[in-house]
Amino acid sequence: MAFRKFGVTALGTLVGGSFATYALRQNDDMVARVQLEEKVIKRARQLPPRSEQITAMQSGEEYDVLIIGGGATGAGVALDSCTRGLKTALVEANDFASGTSSRSTKLIHGGVRYLQKAILGLDIEQYNMVKEALAERANMLQSAPHLTHPLPIMLPVYTWWQVPYFWVGIKAYDLVAGDRNVKSSYYLSKQDALEKFPMLKSDKLCGAIVYYDGQQDDARMCISVALTAARYGASVANHVEVMELLKKKDASGNEVLCGAKVRDNLTKKEWTIKAKCVINACGPFTDSIRKMDDPTVKTICCPSSGVHIVLPGYYSPQQMGLLDPATSDGRVIFFLPWLKGTIAGTTDSPCEVTRSPAPTEEDISFILSEIKHYLNKDVDVRRGDVLSAWCGIRPLVSDPNKDDTQSLARNHIVHVSKSKLVTIAGGKWTTYRAMAEHTMDAAIKACGLKPHRPCVTDRIQIEGSHGWTPTMYIRLVQDFGLETEVAQHLAQAYGDRAYPVAKLAALTGKRWPIIGKRIHPEFPYIDAEIRYGVREYACSAIDMVARRLRLAFLNVQAAQEALPMIVDIMGEELKWSKDEKERQMKMATDFLNVEMGALVNKRTQETVPVNLLPEEVTKYRKRFDMIDVEKKGYVSINDIRRALKSFGDADITGEELHDILKEIDTNMNGQVELDEYLQMMSAIKSGAVAYSRFARVAELEEAKQNELKIKHKISVDRSGGGL
Repeated sequence: MAFRKFGVTALGTLVGGSFATYALRQNDDMVARVQLEEKVIKRARQLPPRSEQITAMQSGEEYDVLIIGGGATGAGVALDSCTRGLKTALVEANDFASGTSSRSTKLIHGGVRYLQKAILGLDIEQYNMVKEALAERANMLQSAPHLTHPLPIMLPVYTWWQVPYFWVGIKAYDLVAGDRNVKSSYYLSKQDALEKFPMLKSDKLCGAIVYYDGQQDDARMCISVALTAARYGASVANHVEVMELLKKKDASGNEVLCGAKVRDNLTKKEWTIKAKCVINACGPFTDSIRKMDDPTVKTICCPSSGVHIVLPGYYSPQQMGLLDPATSDGRVIFFLPWLKGTIAGTTDSPCEVTRSPAPTEEDISFILSEIKHYLNKDVDVRRGDVLSAWCGIRPLVSDPNKDDTQSLARNHIVHVSKSKLVTIAGGKWTTYRAMAEHTMDAAIKACGLKPHRPCVTDRIQIEGSHGWTPTMYIRLVQDFGLETEVAQHLAQAYGDRAYPVAKLAALTGKRWPIIGKRIHPEFPYIDAEIRYGVREYACSAIDMVARRLRLAFLNVQAAQEALPMIVDIMGEELKWSKDEKERQMKMATDFLNVEMGALVNKRTQETVPVNLLPEEVTKYRKRFDMIDVEKKGYVSINDIRRALKSFGDADITGEELHDILKEIDTNMNGQVELDEYLQMMSAIKSGAVAYSRFARVAELEEAKQNELKIKHKISVDRSGGGL
């Protein structure tokens, strides 16, 4: 018996050891292949500046591939094309990731909801779509570990019969992922669920299922893919718009595309780019390029707006997301921690295609009302806590390859027109690499291209990932004297490129930190990132505040406050005149107002009725009069400056003073009147506004005046005992 046990143990050990050895060898082989491929495919040590990229495109040389669109898909196609050995160019009319690719839910996912539909409907097409997305999820987590990470997402269950139903569904999600699974899902009791997610509503809670997906910084990921393509030899340029597609007759007498006429939107200079193949990767603007090729084609894009809002970080745990699988109108709402804030969204509504999509109050209110259902009574979900809001246009498409073009394609489609325009449309962020591979396969076949090697992007590391480790931020702290929070941010945003970023940082003049001036006290973004962002092809203040930094997406008011410093540093780097700096300030302010939700926030504040009690009105009137020392009936910017100086804030800048004034100056006349102040305090009381610096100034002024009264009060002893 003992011998039998020993034999079984030995056999098990042998089999296990053999399997482990095989797995390790396979892994070693994979690493060796990646290293070999990256040696064979030359990778530039330095990024060529934008001016060099433009010069290369203006040289008149013919490219194998010209890609229109610099979102996730376009950047992915550029990387796939150049790593196959094809001469590649990419142009983007605005900035990389300026559209949908920077306005996602930040998830890298297979689609739990899609799998549910695939199983219940026995839909093999939808099943394959989920399986492909789960494989690509693993690729993204591996290729850019600094920009991506696994995120546990909780599915709270409030009905007992749903516990086994959801558990089986989530386990199927793990099973479909197979050996590319992130981490295994698990069940939590009510007590454990509340421990992991304390903000959760406990009434009738039966338990929760936790599963894993990935999370990313979407704009930085897209930019990093484009930069990786540039390092592998692709010519990439943002703010270059296609004005016209060019055609010639082939050997058979058919008209085929041979390039495009483009314009640099910064200099207004126009030129022609010759190319053997033109690829349309324009997302929501897909049809505009298709109609440029053939004005008679039917539209295939059905745009849908998805609004997200950002709330303070205390709305969710930093390491746990939440999924509401069935909202009041059947949509799915995610509630996720992201960069120390909380993202909630998304909506799904038909919309028009525009370059400036804006969130609406209706969409914001819908999201807030839905998340209230899952949070406990201690979490007062207030409209004023919305720090930023944005709208992304999801380009749902019908498949022109099929006769029935009425129904929307569930996955991406690749279409080749009669003139050989290759269009890639639909899909989602997670599958950008696979979409690029399928596009290039079709382009090579349709246009007779001669690649040097097959697709290798499933093994290519993205910009910043080569030397990144989870603890490299410690070296940044030790070697450069950066704050720990700043060092962690740089390591996560730039990977191993954080070192050249740190080298650009200015001295603080303090004992600690030694370098790294923050552009806003509440966020870890520093001056060096603005200088480095210019090297990453940032051409405008909007490029910087929205995509090189993510400040606009995290807190629109903080972004407005940081703009003067951003414009000043960019002005130094790009040699902007005073007029250009003013123009950049105006454009960035308009962007924050319209596309990042600042204007809709302010309108909400203005429409809040004054619901103050008489004693509250008396209190706030008294505070207002204390600031209005000259009894003018209004508070000017000089009154605010005087009050702040009395609190010790003598170094406050003129821009900061104007920002404080603009918070409350709804009449836009450069002064604060009593009714505006009362409106603000009423909005704060109702929760429509979370905080006002002007209100804080008034509060501090009252406290200071009370303190002075106490100091000058004659004591009972000195007054003769009051007799």
